Amino acid sequence: MAPGMHTRIGSVTKTFTGTVILQLAEDGLLSLDDTIGAYVTGIPNGDEITLRQLANMTSGVASYTASERFVDLYLEDPNMFFSPEDLVAYAVEKSPLFAPGSEYDYSNTNTILLGMVIEKVTGQPVETALRTMIFEPLGLENTVWPGRQTAIPAPYARGISLQGYDATPEAPLDATNWNPASLWTAGEIISDVDDLLAYGRALATGHGLLDAKSQEHRLRSFQGPADYGLALRCTDGWVGHTGELPGYTTVVYYNTQTDTTVAIQTNSDIPSGDCGEAEVLPSNTHGIACSLPAMRIFNAVAPLLGGTAAP
Repeated sequence: MAPGMHTRIGSVTKTFTGTVILQLAEDGLLSLDDTIGAYVTGIPNGDEITLRQLANMTSGVASYTASERFVDLYLEDPNMFFSPEDLVAYAVEKSPLFAPGSEYDYSNTNTILLGMVIEKVTGQPVETALRTMIFEPLGLENTVWPGRQTAIPAPYARGISLQGYDATPEAPLDATNWNPASLWTAGEIISDVDDLLAYGRALATGHGLLDAKSQEHRLRSFQGPADYGLALRCTDGWVGHTGELPGYTTVVYYNTQTDTTVAIQTNSDIPSGDCGEAEVLPSNTHGIACSLPAMRIFNAVAPLLGGTAAP
């Protein structure tokens, strides 16, 4: 992999989706205290779950990626197309996990629902909102929304994965062209390191994205052991997000004390370290014996680049 190559950035996409929601709130087109039931029907507790709770992962809506039916279909045919409605339907089968606002559970479905809200409020495809509200204002010329296209713009790095029924450590799978529509607004965006560096700083400071009041509100939204806020995470003063999907891992973090942005992309999702049977925890940024590639790199460089700081 070389500098300037495109990769899929996975759940870093969630920060883009959450930012558009906050921009629409600034414009008075929605409120974070609106319920999802006002926009999308058929969600358990939908008349209680707020957009805020979707953004901060306290909605109680299960992640569709926890559905055995979804996982089986996806791994059997990674080129299968799933609509947002399909993804939500898998989640509804396992929801609710808890009363809205009472607990934290990281769920891809939350951000899918926020994407559906964006389309309903703007009357446009979500990719139009992302392009006009984030990509173009920040000059992110190498950041794209692929939609149903499985190709990645050149130059790109091929993604290697052990996810898939036929994958083995001796013969991992090439996941480069797996259909990204199964991730939609929870993880579909493609980008390169220069764009991610520019975006990471804008995301953490709000410059070019949100007004000062909205950004302050976002940076004060972190809560609980996970330190997760409005589609954003803060860990030891580093503000940003991680991303993982078959073939790729990504880290974008900004240190609020040292004005340092870190963007890491890898073209493998294969964990390393003292793994054994341990669960991989891609969202934690330190102290992990077994971790995904981008997080392992970040764990090593973060102490050298900035100390602990409050957002």
